[in-house]
Amino acid sequence: MSILKQKWMMVAFVVLAGALPAKEPFKPNLGPDLPTITVTCGDVTLLLRQATQWTAGRIDYRGHAMTTERSAYGTVFSFPDVGFIGTAHLENEPEKLQSLAFFLDDKKVETPAAEMKGSSFRLERKSRIRAFDLTNIIEIKDNQLHETTTVHTDEAVPLKLVYHFMHAWTPSVSAFLTADDAGPLLDDAEVARKFYINKRVDWMAVYEPKSGQFGVSRLLEAPELGEHISTIWNVPDTYRKFYLKCFNNATVPAGFNGTWRMVTAFGNDTPGSWENSARKLAQDLVER
Repeated sequence: MSILKQKWMMVAFVVLAGALPAKEPFKPNLGPDLPTITVTCGDVTLLLRQATQWTAGRIDYRGHAMTTERSAYGTVFSFPDVGFIGTAHLENEPEKLQSLAFFLDDKKVETPAAEMKGSSFRLERKSRIRAFDLTNIIEIKDNQLHETTTVHTDEAVPLKLVYHFMHAWTPSVSAFLTADDAGPLLDDAEVARKFYINKRVDWMAVYEPKSGQFGVSRLLEAPELGEHISTIWNVPDTYRKFYLKCFNNATVPAGFNGTWRMVTAFGNDTPGSWENSARKLAQDLVER
């Protein structure tokens, strides 16, 4: 084939591709006909996305994005025979929503608007993922984000893993902290895609230097079964992503009913002082 003919074929392909209609964004089986819903309560703003089954899409504090939209949030299961199912993972099969309920200032919102403001917010979300009944509740109150996940199954289910409370912290986050561990989160090639923490901890925190803000996430409740651990995946230019990992290459037994609860709160401090402030906030969260 001549070089000229190859060029003309390439031009024709580009023209044809440009003429094709854009792929329609995924729409779940339930929920308002809105691409996003933004909820602001006090200093916390939460973006919810239709394309990710009404799970979180971004978390802002005092007008600064603490997480990125370039990821999945909430809960996702990984099955040995198929891979990930849940939240924004649509590559295998979509999560089937059973019900959605929105509450603003303790009043049910029958028709959510694209932007909502109040003193408190609550989203109750129920779904079915294969043999699992999943309930996710996300709340904003007292400038804190509260997340509750309940999992039930009547039958035994082998898993590769399940992730709860996925938080895709913005890639500008520069450090992490736990009660007995701390370290930088860098963009260097030797630490790209490295996992940090990798153990059971009561709380963890991250620092975002551009805004001078930090976030602290404390686990308030978890079943012993599942052997949960916390981990942060360092992916430069994409995110520093937190996961609560459970049932790693394990079987969820028949009749299992378990609840996990996490609260995330925020603060502001200098690079040299933020760790002390984060430790104090972590302690305050358990004393509430």
